[in-house]
Amino acid sequence: MKLWTVAPLDKAEASKIQEKHNLPPIIAMLLQIRGITSDVEIEDFLYNDSVIADPMEIRDMDKAAARVRQAIDSGEAICVYGDYDADGVTSTALLYSYLETVGANVTYYIPSREGEGYGMNSAAVDMLAAQGVRLIVTVDNGIAAREEIAHAKSLGIDTVVTDHHTPLSTLPEAVAVVDLHREDCPSRFKLLSGVGVAFKLIMALEGEECDVDMLLDNYSDILALGTIGDVVELKGENRVFVKRGMDSIMHTDRAGISALLEVSGIGEKALTAGRVAFTLVPRINAVGRLGHSGQSVELLLTEDFERAEEIAQVMNRDNTERKEIENRILEEIDAEIRRNPALVRDRVIVIDGEGWKQGVVGIVAARVKETFGKPTIIISREGDKAKGSGRSVEGFALCDAVAACADVLTHYGGHPMAAGLSLPAENISLFRKRINEHAASLPKMPYDCFRIDCRLNPAIISEELVYQISLLQPFGAGNPTPVFGFFEMQLEAIIPMGNNKHLRLQVSKGGNSLKVMQFFTAPEEFPFIKGDIIDIAATLEINEYNGVKSVSVVAKDIKASADDSEKLLNANRAFEKFIGGKPLSKRIIERLTPTREDFAQLYRFLQACRGYRLAIDSLVHKLGGRLNLGKIRVMLEAMRQLGLIEMEEGITGASIVLNQVKGKVSLESAPVMKALKEAIK
Repeated sequence: MKLWTVAPLDKAEASKIQEKHNLPPIIAMLLQIRGITSDVEIEDFLYNDSVIADPMEIRDMDKAAARVRQAIDSGEAICVYGDYDADGVTSTALLYSYLETVGANVTYYIPSREGEGYGMNSAAVDMLAAQGVRLIVTVDNGIAAREEIAHAKSLGIDTVVTDHHTPLSTLPEAVAVVDLHREDCPSRFKLLSGVGVAFKLIMALEGEECDVDMLLDNYSDILALGTIGDVVELKGENRVFVKRGMDSIMHTDRAGISALLEVSGIGEKALTAGRVAFTLVPRINAVGRLGHSGQSVELLLTEDFERAEEIAQVMNRDNTERKEIENRILEEIDAEIRRNPALVRDRVIVIDGEGWKQGVVGIVAARVKETFGKPTIIISREGDKAKGSGRSVEGFALCDAVAACADVLTHYGGHPMAAGLSLPAENISLFRKRINEHAASLPKMPYDCFRIDCRLNPAIISEELVYQISLLQPFGAGNPTPVFGFFEMQLEAIIPMGNNKHLRLQVSKGGNSLKVMQFFTAPEEFPFIKGDIIDIAATLEINEYNGVKSVSVVAKDIKASADDSEKLLNANRAFEKFIGGKPLSKRIIERLTPTREDFAQLYRFLQACRGYRLAIDSLVHKLGGRLNLGKIRVMLEAMRQLGLIEMEEGITGASIVLNQVKGKVSLESAPVMKALKEAIK
């Protein structure tokens, strides 16, 4: 359940953009909605595929290039020190490949996620010193490695830092610290990933005669993988990298990327940034999550097609194993939530378990967050120690919330939408309490939003419209695939597809019909029936089958047209506050308090359905919209307390089972009803 929002549209400004730049109306509208309105922004967004700013505008880039050139010229041993995720792996492969090409004495190092953790560590520095390394160049890390860089210096090793994470108050004492987020860095574009910063270093090493077009031809495939993998906004230079990279990946001569495309099952399908994000990147990340990151770098560097196929198969197996581990953890969490519903009534969900794979708990947190629409932190316990990873909703700065609990943590860090932390296992309950106290101190807790770009008239949908929209590609962070709203559509038919795994919906409005695909929904999981009036949020794609092309409307979310998503969420939150003992106004308590007629309507419905197995919020629609969600939840809680029903809710859905009850039951005797009566007093 999410808050549906439709982006505001300034039709007059969109019309000006359309006329001035000779653009299709849909493109002008989407540019205006996304805030891309100046002539320079529009030209850069739509047409730039090669212009990259001078790397020397980045602070310390001159020092970094000079020290690396010195090492190349003198034959000093250089180590590119990377990271285990897609950005770190591609950054490492990119810089190593370039340095090897220009004759440097270079090696690379990727720390183990489980054994060493993120960033530089002193044991690795000792090992590199023993191997004769005299210059470490960090990529996608290093900005926080003050102690490790000082240790390297004591061993006679210089360090050049290239990073894109936020610096601490004191910079490390490196030969050069190249980080766009330094307060004294004058560079204009600050959104680069680690691989983007590494590419800027290569540009600097090429000097004044740098041929950016040639470098993009050689490296845009690796650049695109890392840029998409790090989920940075696809604007400015990032957009150039990914634009060029899509074509480069499709026509790559790299053995590793060819093998990765093959095992990912992309084959001859059109490649998009979204497809890269959901097929290639997870396989690169999977080996890091399971402890084999060095193989990802090797895959991108090898020229041996047989070796590339071997590594790609390992990555594919690791990705399958990663999914299995995620599902096992999610099953455990689902069972825990069903046993203890209070866990997901908190403003910030914090769930812990023993021995969960640290490399996947962030993905699990994202899944739980998506289900319940709340910031979520999943913590794995290992004996007396614990580590966690969290994902947030827009408007709730998770990094600040975690920092507010710093005194009960041993380590923490992150950004507004994601955070990581370590703490003693005995502090988990206290941390859960403290982070929710922080959330309660805020003026208002934001809802997880489902954003719709604009309303669309079904009559204008055509292949030409979809081709026009594709001018805005690549889609990704900062430039998401457009989602269109089709409101007050009458549901005319529900057709099961793919062995009942998917649905095709026939809907209409004003004489215009649409066929809409609802993937991964079985008929019994669909809460609507023929004749219902529904709102559909959907993307548009071109589908090709047996050589015939057609427009495919793919549903991303569906709700009853009569349902106000904000009212639903407000009512649900009111129930959660009440059940959690938080004070509420008399007016809200009265809205939560059901009458005997309300109970009768709900119970008769459940009897007629012989229970219920759809999302609880869908009961608002099923009961004709007369009862708010908070009141429905109060009644279900009262029925559960009185033994009239058995009720469970989890990640995988909800179920209500009616019990056989002899004799009359006093509804007012339910603890929740007594509490409401007392609260009204």
